[in-house]
Amino acid sequence: MDLIDEILTTSRTIAVVGLSDNPNRDSHRVASYLQRVGYRIIPVNPTIDEVLGERCYPDLISVPDSVDMVDIFRRSDKVAPVVDEAIRKSAKYVWMQDGVADESAAERARAAGIAVVMDNCTMREHRRRYGTTRSQEP
Repeated sequence: MDLIDEILTTSRTIAVVGLSDNPNRDSHRVASYLQRVGYRIIPVNPTIDEVLGERCYPDLISVPDSVDMVDIFRRSDKVAPVVDEAIRKSAKYVWMQDGVADESAAERARAAGIAVVMDNCTMREHRRRYGTTRSQEP
């Protein structure tokens, strides 16, 4: 099993940082897809209260529950504080979406025992590997 398979099959709860309530935005489309295939989505965006039927939190630290994966939809120059919060939150995985990369932040995450994927899309990888079905064990 490679890292992406591990992430997609063992994660249950995904905090989506930068999740938009606009259905035309990539963050909304990806999070909606992940929710439909069985993941619990926790929206993180300080400018909205709710999206995809879930309460939205202003930052990762405000999320009261544990998080398996932090899926980041922010510009690369805004990633470092999110990764630092993921470390404080003890997330298992950090995933930076297409076009998003910060090697320094990724190194800090790896040093804290968090596996990292950069510049890749969770929805595309899930569809490629599993179709549109749930990838997780029951």
